[in-house]
Amino acid sequence: MGFTEMFERAKPYIAMICLQFGYAGMNIITKVSLNSGMSHYVLVVYRHAFATISIAPFALILERKVRPKMTWSVFWQIFVLALLGPVIDQNFYYMGLKFTSPTFSCAMSNILPAMTFVLAVIFRMEKLHIKKISCQAKVIGTVVTVAGAMLMTLYKGPIMELVWAKHMHTQTADSPATSADASSTAWFLGSMFLIIATLAWASLFVLQAHTLKQYSAQLSLTTLICFVGTLQAIVATFIMERKPSVWQIGFDMNLLAAAYAGVVTSSIAYYVQGLVIKKRGPVFASAFSPLMMIIVAIMGSFILAENLYLGGVLGGVLIVLGLYAVLWGKFKESKENKEASMALPVAYKDNGISGQAIYATEEEHGNGNEMDCKNPNCMKSISNGVI
Repeated sequence: MGFTEMFERAKPYIAMICLQFGYAGMNIITKVSLNSGMSHYVLVVYRHAFATISIAPFALILERKVRPKMTWSVFWQIFVLALLGPVIDQNFYYMGLKFTSPTFSCAMSNILPAMTFVLAVIFRMEKLHIKKISCQAKVIGTVVTVAGAMLMTLYKGPIMELVWAKHMHTQTADSPATSADASSTAWFLGSMFLIIATLAWASLFVLQAHTLKQYSAQLSLTTLICFVGTLQAIVATFIMERKPSVWQIGFDMNLLAAAYAGVVTSSIAYYVQGLVIKKRGPVFASAFSPLMMIIVAIMGSFILAENLYLGGVLGGVLIVLGLYAVLWGKFKESKENKEASMALPVAYKDNGISGQAIYATEEEHGNGNEMDCKNPNCMKSISNGVI
């Protein structure tokens, strides 16, 4: 196997790992901004306005010849995607983040793989062959991942002294962001908001995989989701925030939070996420989310002087183990499907040029994908989440 082939196979993994670092930075910066008094409704508006502006030029230029025709079906799917992502997911996530902490928020969001897996099975985007070891690995890995997140949430244990955070621990007791100072009611509400946000996020993963089959221009789809989400968020802000002063923003942390979230974790993340989902499926993309919690736990202890407890470390270890169990199951299943498709071709078509046969693989056939007969040298292959 050459370096080029290895790199091609590794690109989805590298992309999702980089996204987790981007999401981790967003959590830290956003927490600081929310603590300073910025409205999360306004933050969502500015975030997606930045996202739309940053990615729209690329969509207009790079996809002007390949952009599919807009239909009412696709438009309503984009409308729902914008409602699930920019409006419901992010507003509820910001509310949960404000009432809890970045590390806790990321820990709660790690139920995402389980939610996505269940939704994908319900909508028949993920085939459940429980007798296969690959499927068992995915199920067990998901359970272990959720167990690790719950352990981190429910069990604190003693404080783990970190070299770079020792001098900051004396300041933590005076910080309103710590769990010790948060009321039980606010903490419970924050947890509920985070669960709702994660459910919306999982639904977005599943619907986006379906939408990409009909509207394959990823940059254009990302731009439309951000633009429609901005309009929806403006309406939500006018309903929830009655003071005109909430719209004021200067050259401060609030502007940085909106710009960073818009450019990095909305425009770039939506686009990269869409590419990965199209190639490897929604469950694969969501399986990387536990990494964000570990990154945030380290960054939070360094930047926000958050205490890191033994329970968090143990939970993080479980999450990593569960994560790689899921990924191993996906790799195993992908290998089995590839071997089966090579042995049993299900379709034949002469390419009209060299007389060579083009075979549709069993994975393409099983996923219900349609062959693109307009281009004799390539087959249209859109993943449905079975990896």
